[in-house]
Amino acid sequence: MSMFSTGILVLTSPLHTLPLRINPVLRSAAQLVERTLYVHFHPGLNLSNGAQARPVFIPPVADLSNAITRLYSNATDVCGHLDVRVLVTNVCPPTIASTGAAISNSPFPTPQRLSHSPEVVLTDFPVQDQDQDQGHSHQVSQCLQRYTGHCYVCTPQLTSVLLHPQLEKLQQQTEAEEEPERNKEPLATFSDVVVGGTFDRLHGAHKTLLNICCLLASRRVLIGVCDQEMLKKKVLKELIEPYSLRVQRLHEFLRDVKPSLQVEVVPLDDPFGSSVCDPLLECIVVSEETRRGGEAVNKRRLQNGLQPLVLHEIQLLKDVHRTEAEEEKISSSSLRSRLLGTPINPLKDSSHLPPLPYVIGLTGCSSSGKSSISRWLQGLGAVWIDADKLGHETYLQGTTAYGRVIQEFGSDIVNEDKSINRRALGNKVFGNQERLKALTDIVWPEIALLVKERINQAREEGKQVCVVDAAVFLEAGWEDMAHEVWVAIIPEEEAALRITERDGVSAEEASRRLQSQWSNARRMEQANVLLSTLWDPEVTHKQVTKAWNLLQERIHQRQIPARPS
Repeated sequence: MSMFSTGILVLTSPLHTLPLRINPVLRSAAQLVERTLYVHFHPGLNLSNGAQARPVFIPPVADLSNAITRLYSNATDVCGHLDVRVLVTNVCPPTIASTGAAISNSPFPTPQRLSHSPEVVLTDFPVQDQDQDQGHSHQVSQCLQRYTGHCYVCTPQLTSVLLHPQLEKLQQQTEAEEEPERNKEPLATFSDVVVGGTFDRLHGAHKTLLNICCLLASRRVLIGVCDQEMLKKKVLKELIEPYSLRVQRLHEFLRDVKPSLQVEVVPLDDPFGSSVCDPLLECIVVSEETRRGGEAVNKRRLQNGLQPLVLHEIQLLKDVHRTEAEEEKISSSSLRSRLLGTPINPLKDSSHLPPLPYVIGLTGCSSSGKSSISRWLQGLGAVWIDADKLGHETYLQGTTAYGRVIQEFGSDIVNEDKSINRRALGNKVFGNQERLKALTDIVWPEIALLVKERINQAREEGKQVCVVDAAVFLEAGWEDMAHEVWVAIIPEEEAALRITERDGVSAEEASRRLQSQWSNARRMEQANVLLSTLWDPEVTHKQVTKAWNLLQERIHQRQIPARPS
């Protein structure tokens, strides 16, 4: 069967059995859906009887909370490429549902419009063997389509798929397993619920947190999203999505999950935000990891004369794909670290360059680990062109730059042996942007000529890849010499510490050096690949190896002749 961009999965199994069933159900769904999978719970739905197949309110109970948590956990494992969203429009406490019965006895007075219109509806509803009773299966399929159309706006050509025949082996396995205990204990619900976090690259753990908020809140969810000051100590903070994008994705997700909720998103510049001063809040949703933060919020609320919030704690989701250097839980920092070594920005047009050698411009701030990365790339087969060493050559007696530098800055920078005293020269340009530019206007073009000579030499020798290691690669405007730009990033605090240890200078001096260079964020605007030497060398080595292997694939693709149109 063909693949669909967006699908909706209608789960009819009893909630307490889903933890045993959800893994293979998701695997089957992932074979048909490739982008967005919505999930709709209706335990006990009978699709064999069209008259009874109508959406109804279901209560928020512990079994439902557990099923949602397990679903997101399994989805991360078996179908991580899918954007899975559990819809809870039809979840409502009996008291509230009965209050609204005078208006409508259905959670869907009109079909709900989702961000992505479903093209296929799937279900785990058990049907008879299709070979024996095609008529029954056809009846169930039609009923499923009508039911889904009552709930959501779908594409006119909505396709229905009954997953049960694919799950028969599962049924045989689960019959022998111990049935989980049922927990129909109702969840306490609240008018206004608050939650906080970074919400970078919205993943399964975030979605679990947000879905539980939707189960607990009847009126409003207040979300504090970390911004500016709260991001400074985050791992690979440079890769955190912009605040506006994170907020946009939160609104879209929650509009799909429970459109009746009032969603308020505010920037979080300290650990508390509005949670300690909003008198309408009744509950805060935390994880095992952030429970102490919730307790600190309550302490501050008491100081402010407000009632403490009910702490609703959810469990952390384990990351089955984690490496030794990553956290055990599903986390945004792990997802950001997995971007290292992979293309993050589209490649620019390099048709003006010869296809080989393929040139990488490697740059980064002082002490970012460029040399270590270059050595590993050299070990993998690249030619290492060290622009810093070539820079020393430009100051040698007899070169074009030698005479021009003395003419520009005076003979007092010349040593007794006629060599240029680079320390004396540095004192003349340090802190003076005009004089520094006068120097770089002389030196950088000469270094560029030497780099091009080394690249041409590598071409004559039949080399495939050259790495130009240059701290000023972007500042000097050399990006037109390279097919790709790779940037090594580390936090400024770590870079300053390394500079002080390596060069024996003060922390203030190290900071001044870094401030005179481009920031990580500015370099990243032109970066095709990011790397980081923040962790143990083995971790960086794996990053470089991954980057190298992906590079070989890109080079191979460039060499494949284009098919005629």
